[in-house]
Amino acid sequence: MSLNTALINERPLVDKFESPDRLLMGAGPSRVHEDVLKVMSQTTIGHLDPNIIVMMDQLKEMLRYIFQTNNDMTFPVSGPGSLGMEAVVNNMVEPGDEVLIAINGVFGTRMAEVAKRAGAKVITTEDDWGKAVDPNKIETALRSNPDVKIVGFVHAETSTGALSNASEICQLAKDNNTMTIVDTVTSLGGIPVNVDVWHADGVYSGSQKCLSCPPGLSPVTFSDQAVDFIMNRKSPVQSWLLDLSLVAGYWQGNNDSGARTYHHTAPVNALMGLHEALRKIVEEGLENVWARHKMVSDIIVSGMENMGFSMLVDELIRLPELLTIKLPEEIDDVAIRKKLLNEYNLEISAGLGPFAGKLWRIGVMGEGAREENAVKVLSAIRECIN
Repeated sequence: MSLNTALINERPLVDKFESPDRLLMGAGPSRVHEDVLKVMSQTTIGHLDPNIIVMMDQLKEMLRYIFQTNNDMTFPVSGPGSLGMEAVVNNMVEPGDEVLIAINGVFGTRMAEVAKRAGAKVITTEDDWGKAVDPNKIETALRSNPDVKIVGFVHAETSTGALSNASEICQLAKDNNTMTIVDTVTSLGGIPVNVDVWHADGVYSGSQKCLSCPPGLSPVTFSDQAVDFIMNRKSPVQSWLLDLSLVAGYWQGNNDSGARTYHHTAPVNALMGLHEALRKIVEEGLENVWARHKMVSDIIVSGMENMGFSMLVDELIRLPELLTIKLPEEIDDVAIRKKLLNEYNLEISAGLGPFAGKLWRIGVMGEGAREENAVKVLSAIRECIN
């Protein structure tokens, strides 16, 4: 049989892409250390290469440290944080399950939508954007809906910069024999995330924020209770790619021989980058990393307030790694952010939802959480608004 070699499209003329050197101080992705980028540029090797298997085991060990958990089932999903959400929800939710989702911003809303698409009967509590999830509303909803199987909430809401009390919410769920799903995309690596202390069941995050790694991987961790449920589901997980019972063969190995089994071709160079990013956090020490985020955040808050800006979120629940700054009416949101990007190579983020055009989101995440970066941000904004 002869091959048809006729081309439908002409060959495109495309220049080599060169990424500008931006200072990323928005809601994500965050600035990536040059060592991480160098590691990612190493020679690509097979996803079942013995060296990769060793690296995978080290990745899991470091993620357990950063999640503060002893969960055996801890690994990075091949995909962004939103795929981590899909992975946790779709594995832990079966069609017809009653699921309670707390909404106080964009990502609680997204979690509710993902659960609905997984076939859940979704019940929600709602709090104002910029406020924490109210545990009293969770407690009331659990009393009114005794068949709820899972409580889901966002620990650190990226759209508003508000922190919710994960320990209290998880305890309420446990008191009602209910499992929990926790979004730690913006919190992991920036503030304490204590999965075992919380008794959380399914937790996901993202590589691109406080872990300071390029987007594309989503660390997840599952309690023994969650794993037991997943492995004994009545119905198959609707996504073959995200089915934990299958992925486990690659990340955990066969129960009898320990040999890894092929599931999908993992993004090995991305995993190399995450390994280096986590190694740097481990080397610095979690307590020191958290303190650095808080110190740099305080500098930016003080500087912005000195320029006449005010914060959206009350100090007691304000995320150090994601600041939401209210804009006076005379500030042209789009024009200033465009000027910062084009003239200062500095990226900050716009408001979302009801806050579009009304606030800025400044990320103080990972490598961005350095004192010299705070000075650059404040200086650039000061020059742009004067």
